[in-house]
This record gives sequence, C-alpha cells and structure tokens, in this order.
Amino acid sequence: MALSHLRHAPLALRLALPSIACSSPATRRLLLFAPARPWRLLSTASKPRSLATAAAAEADSTSAGADGFFAEDSTSWKSLGISDRLASALHGTGLERPSLVQAACIPHVLTANDVIVAAETGSGKTHGYLVPLIEKLCTKSSSTEDGDSENIAARTDNIVLVFCPNVMLCEQVVSMANSLLNVSGEPLKRAAAVCGPKGWPAVRPDILVATPAALLNYLFDYDPERRRREKFLRSVKYIVFDEADMLLCGSFENQIIRLIHMLRFDEKLLSRAEDSGKEVPLEGSDEYHEDSGSESAEVSDIDDENEDGHIQDGAVKAKNAHVGARRDWRRVRKVYRRSKQYVFVAATLPQSGKKTAGGVLKRMFPSAVWVSGAYLHRHNPRLERRWIEVTTDTQVDALLDAVKYGLKSEVDPELGPNRTMVFTNTVDAANSVSDILRRVGIPCILYHRESSLEERTANLQSFRENGGVLVCTDAAARGLDVPNVSHVIQAEFAACAVDFLHRVGRTARAGQSGIVTSLYTDANRDLVRAVRQAEELAQPVERAFSRKRSFRNKLKKQARLLEPATLLS
Repeated sequence: MALSHLRHAPLALRLALPSIACSSPATRRLLLFAPARPWRLLSTASKPRSLATAAAAEADSTSAGADGFFAEDSTSWKSLGISDRLASALHGTGLERPSLVQAACIPHVLTANDVIVAAETGSGKTHGYLVPLIEKLCTKSSSTEDGDSENIAARTDNIVLVFCPNVMLCEQVVSMANSLLNVSGEPLKRAAAVCGPKGWPAVRPDILVATPAALLNYLFDYDPERRRREKFLRSVKYIVFDEADMLLCGSFENQIIRLIHMLRFDEKLLSRAEDSGKEVPLEGSDEYHEDSGSESAEVSDIDDENEDGHIQDGAVKAKNAHVGARRDWRRVRKVYRRSKQYVFVAATLPQSGKKTAGGVLKRMFPSAVWVSGAYLHRHNPRLERRWIEVTTDTQVDALLDAVKYGLKSEVDPELGPNRTMVFTNTVDAANSVSDILRRVGIPCILYHRESSLEERTANLQSFRENGGVLVCTDAAARGLDVPNVSHVIQAEFAACAVDFLHRVGRTARAGQSGIVTSLYTDANRDLVRAVRQAEELAQPVERAFSRKRSFRNKLKKQARLLEPATLLS
C-alpha cells in the first residue's frame, strides 16, 4: 500500500470501515525461563554447541513474576554473581532486579564462554551483556591493583569492544553504560563511541562502542608499522556484536568477518607467545578462510551505514600492505589458549540456512552457549493486535481512526505521556502520513534517513520526553530504546519478517502491555493470514525469514502447511 499519492489529496469523507479484528493479550500461562535451573548445559560431546533456552519449562506466573518479564523474586543481581557496588549502580537507574533474559545470560557472560543471546525485543539484552562485562572489568581492575597478574594476558589492558550497525545505537549503548555510577557519581567504567563524525577519544575508554567501518578506519589509517593496530587488538578482551543478525548480513558482513579474523589472529599470537599452541586437524568444514597475516591485510573502501543503508561514516582509506600467506582452515586449525570472549546479541536470529546469521554463528562459534528468549520470533502475549484491511478509498480514514484510537487509550500516569509510532515503508510515504495528520490537527514528529543526524536525534529526544506521534520508517524499528510506547501502527505492512518483528517490538517492552494496529491491503492478505495463523498456533515465523526480501511467498507456503484458518474469511 503506497501512501505517497495521498500527500496532496483532499481528505475523503468518513466512509464505513471494515470491521476490525482484534486479539487481546492471552491469559494462558506463559513460557518462561526456568530460573532455578536456567543454565543447565547439554553435553558438548553429543552436541556441537551448548544450549540455555528460555523456553526450557512452562512455569507458573507466580513463580517468575506475574508479568512474565522479571526473574523470580529470589533471583537478585547478587545471586547472579554481580558485586554490591554494581548492584547499587543498577538500583540507582531503577533496575531493582534482573529480567528473565538477564538472569539466563549474565552467568554465562561472567564465564569465559562465547555467548549468543537471541531474545525478543524489549527483554533487557543490552544490560544483559553490559552488566556482566562491567563486572569483569571491575574485578580485573581490583586483581591488577593487588598484583595478581602472572601472565601476558593479565598484564595488558582490558577493553570491551561493542559493535553496533549505526550511530544512534552506538550512542544509546554508551549512554546506558555511563549511567551506571559509583558512589562519587562517576561511571563505574567509562564508555565512548567511535562512529559518524566522532573521532577517536582522547582518553582510552574502558568500553569502546563503534561501527565496523569507523573502527576499520582507525585501524588502517596512518599506521604504516601497525603498532597502534597491534596494541589495540591486544588490549581488547571482550567483543560484543549488538544487532548481530544485521552485522552478519549485507554490507556489514565482510567488515565483521575480517574484524573477527583479526581478533582471533591476535589470540593465536598471544597463545604462541605463551607456548601453548599446537596443530590439530580440523573436523568438518568452514567456508571462511583466515589470513595468517590478516592483521596487516589490505581493506577495501567501506562505508558505514544506518538501518536504511544510506548514512556514510567515511571510507576506510586502507594502505597497501603485504598480505601474509593464506591458511586454509578447512584443513588445519590452531588449538590456542583463548584470551578474548565473543558475545552476539540479536532480537531476530534466523537459522534456516547456512548463509543466515544463525547459520554463520553455528559454524564460526560451534561451542558457544546459546540463550534464547521465550518469545523469540513468536507472538508476545502482552500485545493486543488489531488487523484492519483497507482499500485506496478507506486507508486515510483507517489511519486517522487508528491514530485517534491510540491517543485516546488509557495509559498508566506513571509511564508518562501517550506515545504512538506510525511506520511506513518509504520516506515519501512517511512525509505523506505526516502531512495528512497535520492537516487534521494531529501534531507529529518525523524520523527517517533523509533527516540529518542532528534532526533525528532531536526528534527522538522530543518523542521520548513529550510523547505524541512519531511517523517513521524502519530507521526507528531496530534497537532504539524508546520507553513506554503504547501503540504501534503499520500504515504500510512490513516488507520482510525481520522488519515486522522489530516494528512490533517497539511496544510491550520490559513487561508492559501495548497495542499494534496493522493496516493491510488485498495484496498483503496471504501474508497477514500466515502471520496470524502462526500466532494462533504459538509457532515462530522463523521459517519465513529471508533478510531484506519479501517473505510473502514463503509465508504462503507455510500457510498451506498449517491448519486451515478462517481468520480472514
């Protein structure tokens, strides 16, 4: 459904609209983490990877919080291995106790295991990795001060490196990390962003949040002898890939794979220096090759992009350097002492093929611990869904009714003003919807890629503080933490499954309830039917995942395999 043609059209007289199909939050028992034993691992001898699944058991709502978001009352930050000073800092930000996802992933991140966290939007994933990594930094600082540093790895700096796909997400992670304060009002560990117009920080931070292109710019610019590059790679001990599914696909994939190889190669150099490495045959195959000299490999020009793929972070001006002998990792792999930890975090992590993000992680990190959310790729029972079929003649009236419905909905006064997000598929459509709303006296805020970074930042901050209506493209669908959004409207139905899940995930976050209104046309009927069938049967729509491609054909096939439905008859 294209809305741009309506931008200058007169508002139609109020027409009779089709009946609205609603689905209220389910009252059945929820699939939750099993906090008493959320970290039981399958044997790595029989399985290629460990699993810690959020849907391990069906728990009574009274045992894990009536909202299904927080861990059970007996689970505290301290019981998860978090120190009193960090727990106090968390309390100071209003985080009195951990969520289910945090309770499941924090103990694993506190170990040396590589961890993959795949959990629904709004489940607390960012603090799920920030909290244990800050705890580890604080612990290492204390042990170093006490003189407990007997090997090479312990004597070097310890930096947390977080990769995000765009500037807004980088700044959001930095803000969350720096909000955890000590008794003096200073951040427990300082975070800084390297992205967009921001250069390298003058003072080395404890947590560096960067876009892939910005970091490659730094590593390969003006460093002919590679000293800066080698020192930085050696100092990085913990690497996080936030929005991992996005980073491992599309334009980011080559950048991220190269960075992973560089970091792994540094681990092998350090292991060799400690005389702990030996050659063993590789079992299975790995389609990724690693350069033994990848720390000095030539990097082609790379642009950093935002969600829509249009914001450039500057080209990577790589110097021609000698490329070391290439080693084929299908034949041999180095067994080496690990000195870095990798954490991958995503709200959508398709695993239906070798080239999907989940498939890539299974091959590259076969022994990683997987932590999955109870509602990953599934319907959130705290959501009220409204489905409205429209035509060209009725879509404006249906849109206005949906916006007014959300603005009139009762909102808990403690949650602040009412907030509604209206999603479109294109910038032109967003501008059209904005014009339509303003012409009938409904003020709104625009957010899309053609706005400047400063304008987007200001508009998002205004929406956070004052509420109202935010008209946006999918630039606002992924990762941005806007609290207490009560209503999400799809003025145009999402073009792919990933966008659909991220749009819907803007509301009903952190244990709250929310409303999602989806306007769709006859062209979307089969797709909507399949999505609703999957929700009714409590099935994930993961099989329909195909990044940035229309998932209509796959959902049609899935719909034929499911039970006949009369939802849209």
